[in-house]
Amino acid sequence: MEAPTRHPLDWQSNEFYAEEPLYEELERVFDVCHGCRRCFNLCNAFPTLFDAVDESDTMEVDGVPKKVYWDVVDHCYLCDMCYMSKCPYVPPHEWNIDFPHLMLRAKAARFKRDGASVRDKILSATDTVGKLAGIPIVVDVVNATNRSKVGRKVLEATLGVHHKAPVPAYYSKTARKRLSRLEDAAPTDVRPTAKTRGKVVLYTTCYGNRNHPMIDEDLVAVFEHNNIPMALAEKESCCGMPKLELGDLEAVAKAKDINIPILAAMVDEGWDIVTPIPSCTLMFKQELPLMFPDDEDVAKVRDAMYDPFEYLMLRHKDGELKTEFEKTLGKVSYQVPCHLRVQNNGLKTRDVLQLVPETQVEVIERCSGHDGTYAVKKEFRDISKKIARPVVNKLKRAEADHFVSDCPMAAEQIAQDVEEHDATNPMSLLRSAYGI
Repeated sequence: MEAPTRHPLDWQSNEFYAEEPLYEELERVFDVCHGCRRCFNLCNAFPTLFDAVDESDTMEVDGVPKKVYWDVVDHCYLCDMCYMSKCPYVPPHEWNIDFPHLMLRAKAARFKRDGASVRDKILSATDTVGKLAGIPIVVDVVNATNRSKVGRKVLEATLGVHHKAPVPAYYSKTARKRLSRLEDAAPTDVRPTAKTRGKVVLYTTCYGNRNHPMIDEDLVAVFEHNNIPMALAEKESCCGMPKLELGDLEAVAKAKDINIPILAAMVDEGWDIVTPIPSCTLMFKQELPLMFPDDEDVAKVRDAMYDPFEYLMLRHKDGELKTEFEKTLGKVSYQVPCHLRVQNNGLKTRDVLQLVPETQVEVIERCSGHDGTYAVKKEFRDISKKIARPVVNKLKRAEADHFVSDCPMAAEQIAQDVEEHDATNPMSLLRSAYGI
C-alpha cells in the first residue's frame, strides 16, 4: 500500500550500458507487461510489443525477435504515464517495474554504441538551432521556409521531418531580450506565504525563450499583477529533456552543470523558480534528481521548482492572489499534458482558471501524441495523430469558447485538426481575464 517510488538511475556504471544485462531486463519486464496489458491504450510501445508477442511462434516474449525490442524503445517517448497511472508493479513492488527508465536505459545504451542520426542531433540541439535560426534576417528565411509547402517537402526529404507536422516559429527578439529589465531585479515588496517565498526567478526554457516568447511575457505580467517580484537567471541552457529522450546522458549532465549552479545560487538568495513548459519543470523536479541523487544543489533546485499554476494556487490559499477579473472566459477545453500530470500536483491550471467568474473548464486527460520530437518525425507522424484522436474528437464535441494546454507543442498538435480553435496557452488566457 506504499506510494510508488523511483530509484536513482545508475547511469554512470558500466552495467547500465552492457548489452547482455540490458536484454535480460528488457525480456523480464516485457514478459510482465505481456501478462498484464493494462497499458495497451497509452503510447504505441505497448501495442507494438503485444502484437509481436501474439504473432510469434511461441506467443510469448521468448518468441519475439530482438529487433522488435528496439521498435518498442523507439515508440516510448518517456511520458511516464504507464509508471504513474497504470502499472501495478512499480517499486516498492518486488517486481520493480519502471518501464520508462528501462526504455531510457536502452536509448542511452544505443546512443553510447551508435550515436544518433543527423536529424535526431538537430532536433535535440534546441539551444544551438534556436541561436542560429533566431539571427536577424536568418530568422525570416527559416520561418518562411517552414511555412512553405516546398520548404517542408525539402525538410522531409533531407531530415525526415514530416511536412504536415507543426513546427514552431523562431524569434530574434527572444523572451530574455523582451524581459531584460528583470536581469538586475532587486525586489523590495516581497510577500511570502506558508509555502512560497514570494519572489520568483523565471527559467524561460528554450521553447519559451526562442519559439514562444509571448508565453514568458504573459507569465511575468500575471505574476507581477499579483505582486510577485520576478527575475531572470544570469544565464541558462536547455534543461536537457531533448537530450534525455535521445539517450545522450552526458549532454544532460553538461546542461545540468550550466543551469544548476546558477539556479541554486538564486535559491540561496531566497528565490523560488518557475518554468512555462511542463517538461522542463519535470526535468528539474524528477529526472535530474534521479540522475544526481547525491547532488545537494540539484535537490535544492528541485525543492524550489514549481509549475506556474501550482505556484499561483499556493498563493491563493493564503489570500495572496487577486481574484478581480475584467473578463469572463466562458467554456474552456483544457488538455492536461502528460509531463504535468505525472508531477502529481493535481489540476491547478483548471483550479486557477475557474476562479474567473462564469468560467467552466472541461478537462481532457489524454495524451496529445506530440511528445517532444516524436510527432514531427516522418515515421511516427500517423501514429502520433492516432494517439491524439480522442482529444481532438472531444474538443470538436465540446463547443468551447477556448482551447488551451500548458504545453504549446501539444496545443498546436491538437488544434491542427480542429478548425474552430487556435492553440492557446492558459497563462495567456488568464492574463486576458485580468485585462492586463
